[in-house]
Amino acid sequence: MWQHCALLLSLSLLPVVSGEADSKAVTTSLTTKWASTPLLLEASEFLAEESQEMFWDFVEANQNIKGEHDGSLNAYYDLIVKRASALLSTVQLNMLKFSLSLRAYSATVHSFQQIASNEPPPSGCSAFFNVHGEKSCDTEKLPYLIPLCPRPKPYLFKSDHRFPGSNPDTPVVILYAEIGSSDFTMFHQLMLSKVNKGLATYVLRHYLASPSSRRVYLSGYGVELAIKNQEYKAKDDTQVQGAEVNATLMGENDPVDEVQGFLFGKLKTLYPELKEQLKELRKHLVESTNEMAPLKVWQMQDLSFQTAARILAAPSSDALNVMRDLSQNFPTKARSITQTVVSSEIRKEMEENQKVRFFKGTLGLQPGDSALFINGLHIDLDTQDIFRYTHTDTYRHTHTHTHLQTQTHTHLQTQTHTHLQTQTRYGSWPYNVQELLRPTFPGVIRQIRKNFHNLVVILDPTHESSAELLNVAEMFYSNNIPLRIGLVFVVSDVDEIDGMEDAGVALLRAFNYIREELDAPAAFDTIISMFNRVPSGGKLSVGDVVKVLEKKFPYVEVSSILGPDSTYDDNRKEGRGYYMQTGVGPLPVVMYNGMPYQREQLDPEELETVTMHKILETTNVVDFIMTQPNVVPRINPRILSTARTYLDLSNTNNHFIDEYARFLFLDSKEKSTAVANSMNYMTKKDDGYIRPVTFWVVGDFDQPSGRQLLYDAIRHMKTSNNVRLGLINNPSDSPSKENSHVARAIWASMQTQTANNAKNYITKLAKEETAKALETGADVTQFTVGSAFEGPKFDFLLSHAVYCRDVLKLGKGQRAVISNGRLIGPLEEGEVFNQDDFLLLESIILKTSGERIKSKVQQFGVEEDRASDLVMKIDSLLSSQPKGEARIEHAFRREHHEEQGKHQAEGEVYFDMVAVVDPVTRDAQKLAPLLLVLKKLVNVNLRVFMNCQSKLSDLPLKSFYRYVLEPEVLFQTDGSFSPGPLAKFLDMPQTPLFTLNLNTPESWMVESIRTRYDLDNIYLEEVIVAAEYELEHLLLEGHCFDVSTGQPPRGLQFTLGTPSNPVIVDTIVMANLGYFQLKANPGAWILKLRGGRSDEIYKIYSHDGTDSPADADDLIVVLNNFKSRIIKVKVQKRPEKFSEELLSDGTQENDSGFWESLTRGFTGGVKTEESKQEKDDVINIFSLASGHLYERFLRIMMLSVLKNTKTPVKFWFLKNYLSPAFKEFIPYMAEQYGFQYELVQYKWPRWLHQQTEKQRIIWGYKILFLDVLFPLSVDKFLFVDADQIVRTDLKELRDFDLEGAPYGYTPFCESRREMDGFRFWKSGYWASHLAGRKYHISALYVVDLKRFRKIAAGDRLRGQYQGLSQDPNSLSNLDQDLPNNMIHQVPIKSLPQEWLWCETWCDDNSKKKAKTIDLCNNPQTKEPKLQAAVRIVAEWSDYDQEIKRLQNRVQERGAENHTTQKDKPGTYKLSKKRTFSGLCLLKFICKNQNNLTDHHCKGFKHVSHACSMNHKQLMFGAAG
Repeated sequence: MWQHCALLLSLSLLPVVSGEADSKAVTTSLTTKWASTPLLLEASEFLAEESQEMFWDFVEANQNIKGEHDGSLNAYYDLIVKRASALLSTVQLNMLKFSLSLRAYSATVHSFQQIASNEPPPSGCSAFFNVHGEKSCDTEKLPYLIPLCPRPKPYLFKSDHRFPGSNPDTPVVILYAEIGSSDFTMFHQLMLSKVNKGLATYVLRHYLASPSSRRVYLSGYGVELAIKNQEYKAKDDTQVQGAEVNATLMGENDPVDEVQGFLFGKLKTLYPELKEQLKELRKHLVESTNEMAPLKVWQMQDLSFQTAARILAAPSSDALNVMRDLSQNFPTKARSITQTVVSSEIRKEMEENQKVRFFKGTLGLQPGDSALFINGLHIDLDTQDIFRYTHTDTYRHTHTHTHLQTQTHTHLQTQTHTHLQTQTRYGSWPYNVQELLRPTFPGVIRQIRKNFHNLVVILDPTHESSAELLNVAEMFYSNNIPLRIGLVFVVSDVDEIDGMEDAGVALLRAFNYIREELDAPAAFDTIISMFNRVPSGGKLSVGDVVKVLEKKFPYVEVSSILGPDSTYDDNRKEGRGYYMQTGVGPLPVVMYNGMPYQREQLDPEELETVTMHKILETTNVVDFIMTQPNVVPRINPRILSTARTYLDLSNTNNHFIDEYARFLFLDSKEKSTAVANSMNYMTKKDDGYIRPVTFWVVGDFDQPSGRQLLYDAIRHMKTSNNVRLGLINNPSDSPSKENSHVARAIWASMQTQTANNAKNYITKLAKEETAKALETGADVTQFTVGSAFEGPKFDFLLSHAVYCRDVLKLGKGQRAVISNGRLIGPLEEGEVFNQDDFLLLESIILKTSGERIKSKVQQFGVEEDRASDLVMKIDSLLSSQPKGEARIEHAFRREHHEEQGKHQAEGEVYFDMVAVVDPVTRDAQKLAPLLLVLKKLVNVNLRVFMNCQSKLSDLPLKSFYRYVLEPEVLFQTDGSFSPGPLAKFLDMPQTPLFTLNLNTPESWMVESIRTRYDLDNIYLEEVIVAAEYELEHLLLEGHCFDVSTGQPPRGLQFTLGTPSNPVIVDTIVMANLGYFQLKANPGAWILKLRGGRSDEIYKIYSHDGTDSPADADDLIVVLNNFKSRIIKVKVQKRPEKFSEELLSDGTQENDSGFWESLTRGFTGGVKTEESKQEKDDVINIFSLASGHLYERFLRIMMLSVLKNTKTPVKFWFLKNYLSPAFKEFIPYMAEQYGFQYELVQYKWPRWLHQQTEKQRIIWGYKILFLDVLFPLSVDKFLFVDADQIVRTDLKELRDFDLEGAPYGYTPFCESRREMDGFRFWKSGYWASHLAGRKYHISALYVVDLKRFRKIAAGDRLRGQYQGLSQDPNSLSNLDQDLPNNMIHQVPIKSLPQEWLWCETWCDDNSKKKAKTIDLCNNPQTKEPKLQAAVRIVAEWSDYDQEIKRLQNRVQERGAENHTTQKDKPGTYKLSKKRTFSGLCLLKFICKNQNNLTDHHCKGFKHVSHACSMNHKQLMFGAAG
């Protein structure tokens, strides 16, 4: 009852508030372009990545799943998870749920759908099969098609699912079907019957006859709601008409609806009669919480530490939730955070960790930096791609080491003050060991940032010789000699003696104090100052220590450092203990790289000479290397290759190979284990020794080549007791008694004799004279022991043959060597693999892993044979994992104040996760939700350390952030999918101006769809925003080089397409890293050199990362997941074209691309077949805009161009940031005014320094990618800013003579004298850099693309940008600072001043000559753009009204069609809710062209031509 009273009291104290709606919100969703894929198929692909056998087991279990649940999606999902749980471990099952939540395998399923559509499927078939090109869904035809199938066999992709046990020599039958459908069971059983009879190879590909109408809702991305600077008003005053809101916001009864501790969903359930009052209370609390009054500078200084203190004060179980809430909503939390008190203990611990010793030294982290480590492996947060974490393979290479990592360290207790590898004073020295090979002049010391030379001085500070020794050490240090110096102070270890009475103890305590407060070099400098006070031949006194301390630290009480209560006794006893332990003789002792100097060498001058001599006394590096134990007499590229295949020996079954019928039906992993279980070994000696190297020799031992390989293996084994040797027979023909004499004799001896006797006997059998004797009739049984040879069963031979065929993928009789699970082979016929190769293999194993694994396995105490097996299996498992960075051991100085989330299940394998984070950074916004999800997925020991910044002068986070991520699929109470996933920004403050940005994985290209509001300028006082985005493309990236020159072939073009439509998108290779990018969607694509000069001059030489054989000319690339795909292509000039260049002044590409023809086809322009003269008459104008206001300006700029330019115009727009409204309207404007347009698109390359602010990204697109945005057929283009008005014919500017410069810009006006104070280019850096040249404005420029590409201007600009952009204070106005900065390397032709007039910089008298007027911002008046436009440009309002009238007509036409033709089929409808744009419009017209009137089709001259193309050509958006 008292709670009810308290609630009523709270409600009664509420201020009177209006009854308006709740606080506004923003929701964001992201869907795929393709139809939703069944969860069952996605789950099957997850299991396929585990193993193909697991995939087929899952398929078998789910043949009839649709009839085994109640029909709801939730029940369907639960049944899938239940069936998968029978095959997966707990961790794997969690990862499956996570993958299904991410829809990570939807792209994989859809890739098969695209492959099926390229067949294409036979009509009327819900499932079908393909036998070498013959397609049918008639099962009765299959028996007739298999015997008649022609060659060659169809191309099979790496992702294809081949039924295990299929005979590879039989015809390939590809089944396209949906697992779990009614048709699938019938087809599947039919295929199995053919496989079991040995008649076919069965391949399954997913195919949906009736795809869903729903799209896939994606997660794994971030959404930022950034607060915009409102210095210049940039909001469009046009009212949005007819907009709908599809937002799914948090419901009023949602129990999670919590504000300031009140669970309003629950309260409304408990007290329904107080519903309205609770609504008002909630509104009041939200508004009071979201106060965003600006903070003073002194309030911001400690925000990072205060936020960390707030997080650390929370219970351990809630700390990550608190960090997520504070970082993702920081602008509204900042004011309350300023009230937090930071304890001195927390501050001191953070500062300790930030010192050189750990964060800075070991990890290279500055205050404010963030990092994540999983079992010591660094995870890159900058390119965080959650799809890397969707499979257990991702974690396997991190957690398997956990079993083996017993941390054994030997610490030398030295006070090391020089560390070449970490101290910043050596940062400019090269780090690479290869510097040792660089020739130098005699006597020159190589300065390499490696601790090659180490000098340890063990001394008693009170000894008279100590001062001289330390002076020598100081000489080495001050002269930057590459010498690591360590000091061991041997002082009294009696506790009662303190530093106020013993100079040695005083010195040690002073050193420790200064090292903790500052660093080791400062401590060393200080003790040198102390010894400088000692007279020659004298001893150090306590007074010398005290005097120096008082001078350097005047505000510190010296007795607190040196006296009896001192806490600076680190290593006091350890120093003396170490000295006594080493037994190096009387003090002082000096050691160089562990070798003590002689007593006579300790004279200061002699010590200096001897040490310098040892540093310079370097043996010839090549001679030194050649004496190392890992040098081998032979190099075999097959062994040294980085592309390696390993057997999976991780199964723990008890199968053996002597039961062939059972062995035949084991999966690959079980077969490998059965072979290992059945293997007997030969060794050098019969002793109980763990052998870290296991060789399996594979071959037909009844053939000379197989026997020779065996003989060489035995010869090597006789030289090494680290090796054991097993044999696998791979017969050339079907095994019989007549053709397996040697193989069976070897098997018999291995089964019945000791390892040593078997070795001697098999050596005889391997010799050719023995084989010849057997061929002439000698009876091999006389040499055997036991009855194994005479047994009638050939099971071991049959099992070995099947194992070689199905698992090792060897042809009959082919040879191979398996080294600790690594498969080397098949060896070519005649290829030599001799004793030296076995030595090389053994050396590699022992050096890289074998000895280390053996030392760990020895600790387990298992018997020798089993231990050797364990070494082999562990080595195979670990070596098969991807190689990443070295692990970092985390030895934090202090760990009292860090957030800990201990592993949930003691005694089980867990992941050690360490996060270092500043809680008020973007990294914290992303890291907190990621860690919360990972904690739910896997068993973790999580520690989060704060790395705060002090003395902040600005708000560190000016954005709200949401990371869309859930650990498993969510459902509603009715069993359907929950809406989304969505990013929800609820209860946002309404006063700021926001801009919405998506942070997606590197390979995603997304675009905004169906959003009527301006996402660049969001005022929540006016709207609730539901932003919908679509994953338009997945990016295929690559690097291309010319093998002859080693340089990228600038201007080379690639195309991507399908067999039926080879050119869907194209691209140009950059000189920067030979980089290129192509846009595609999941499926199989053909990559080719572009027809024309690219194909005429070059041919593909080699490729890496594709799905094609090495010798293929056309490259097949399968995009089947959301992860980044990067390929490498090497090309070579054709012999007859060796002297020709791609880029020359006379270059003409015959084909300017599919998109050019397509866009011209539906925008009323010329066709590509038209003459060059007509093409040249088109003026190409490039512009870009973001936000409704600038799109409004852009439309008016276009109209002003069209009104004044008589020559045909083609506009090029950057698609990346255009709103759906602009893309929907532009076809009508093109129809009305008769111009061409094309939307171009380019993804900012991952290797180029990223900008985070949207405005700077747009500036970058204005200048950085001009050479690759346009096809080679575009010779010249003009850039016109969106907020310009053109008053002249732009043909004059297009034809302007640039006099050899690649581009022309207009200089900044200088006639308005009152603005002189704002002309930054008149002084400082710019004045000296320009050296009298003009500083140019980027609002209008003309580019000669042929010249631009010829001199590699784009590559030079990107290179300079990469260097300058690392400094956040550089390139303030990126789009114009960069070309002006590069004016000496990439010359600018200055255009006449009248080409650009701007009121801010130009006086009123020059306005009448202006050919264009730019609405520059005025830093003095800060006048809003709209107001300035109306005032400055007389015709601007007329243009604006003309565009608005056209927009109204389009809306009216859409409304009319929507109401009058609503139900009439086959008519051209334009809904008020959504008009058609780009290809969406074209596709609709293609389907309905017979029903279009002249009114509809005005300007669409080439619709028929475009529609005649295959509809698969239309799956990409305009201009890519």
